[in-house]
Amino acid sequence: MGNQALQINNDQVNGAHADIAITTHGSDFYWAVCAVMTVATAVFIGLAGTKKRSDRIFHYITSGVTMVAAIAYFSMASNLGWTSIDVEFIRSDPVVSGLDREIFYVRYIDWFITTPLLLLDLMLTAAMPWPTTLWIILIDWVMVITGLVGALVSSSYKWGYFTFGCVALFWIVYVLVWEARIHANGISTDAGRAFLFCGSLTAFLWILYPIAWGLCEGGNVIAPDSEAVFYGILDMLAKPGFGALLLWGHRNISPAQLGLAIKDYGSDDHVVNEKHTNGHSTGIANGSNGVTNGTNGTTATNGHTTAEQAV
Repeated sequence: MGNQALQINNDQVNGAHADIAITTHGSDFYWAVCAVMTVATAVFIGLAGTKKRSDRIFHYITSGVTMVAAIAYFSMASNLGWTSIDVEFIRSDPVVSGLDREIFYVRYIDWFITTPLLLLDLMLTAAMPWPTTLWIILIDWVMVITGLVGALVSSSYKWGYFTFGCVALFWIVYVLVWEARIHANGISTDAGRAFLFCGSLTAFLWILYPIAWGLCEGGNVIAPDSEAVFYGILDMLAKPGFGALLLWGHRNISPAQLGLAIKDYGSDDHVVNEKHTNGHSTGIANGSNGVTNGTNGTTATNGHTTAEQAV
């Protein structure tokens, strides 16, 4: 039967029509990326099962990234999660000619969730202070939201939002290539190496996203099918590619080495074990005392005898 997504979900939404939209080729590529994200999620979760529960934090964060991305790409492959926006630049090229372009807002919902998780992976790897981590995540949200607002603006004012987003991006890149890298090197050789590879990959790839934005949502230079390929390749490298590299880099690193005190019942942590033991002992003791007091006639008799002697 083939890909019928565009026949079922056409180029009209809320009564608006998009002249410039993906074709079946673009939809097919989105389906391929969705499959890659889904498989990567299954692999990352499977690898988490080989670790103790207290050592799975990076596996869970990384699989969360690809899981959300898989849902976003499912939406785009189905030609859903978009709206029609008037283009600022009307082109004569047939593949981008028209007045309205299809803008996938679901892509930005994906980024709003996944890019902070990617940064969290990196900040935890570098053992960065929590205030710095929270601040850089806020800067990341500024970057994503300004990109979305700019994409939804038809006039030249979109480039103002683009500028705000680029400033936020440069701040993130600075933290990755300078502050966090130095901090990671001070933790251990393994942490420094893992951060160098993953942080460098992220910084390089993220710098390419504004270029894609300028050619697609911003300037209406390349067709939506080419947009699918551009963003899709970047996302596959920045998410499954990043995740595989990160987990490989963490093969000899425990969360405890990074200052992450993750406690789990049944672990060797004496505080957890003490609480766990006390909780069970109290319950059993109380239950036993209740039974003893109710059934042991000697204890009850002694109790009355003591009372009588006191009288």
